[in-house]
Amino acid sequence: MNIALGSDLRNELTAALERELIERGHQVLPFGALADGQRDDWPAVGRAVGNAVASGACTSGIACCWTGTGVSIAANKVAGVRAALCGDAATAAGAREWNDANVLCLSLRTVSVPLAREILDAWFAGGPTSDPTYRRMIDEIATGEHTPS
Repeated sequence: MNIALGSDLRNELTAALERELIERGHQVLPFGALADGQRDDWPAVGRAVGNAVASGACTSGIACCWTGTGVSIAANKVAGVRAALCGDAATAAGAREWNDANVLCLSLRTVSVPLAREILDAWFAGGPTSDPTYRRMIDEIATGEHTPS
C-alpha cells in the first residue's frame, strides 16, 4: 500500500519509519523535510500528508513533528482526514478501530524507534469496527451532521 510519510525534521525516528515501512512492503511517498524542495514547517507537512490520503494517492499517512500535535491539527483540517496523535500501541489500535483514523501522528520527541515499531504493528493490524454505534459516530465526523441514535 502507498503510505504518505511526512515530518518537519529528519532524524533517527523518521529514517527508521521509512525503513520499517519499506521492509513491511509499503511504498513510501515522502513529504516535508523527507522530500527535496518541499516546505518543511509542520502546517505544510500535516496538510501535505492529509491531502495525499484524502485524494486517494495514499491509503494512509504518518505525520511527525516535535510534539505530534501540530501535524495532527493541520492534517485534520483536510476534509476526509481523521488524524490521531498516538503515543502508544493501544492508542493506535483504538484510533484505527473506533475512529477509523487514516493518518497516524507521532511525536519526534517522545516516540523511540522500538515504540514506533509497536505503534506501527497496532496501526496496520487494526481496522475500523463494524459496530453500528461507532460507525454512526465516524459518519457524523465525516459529514459534520449529527445523526440521532
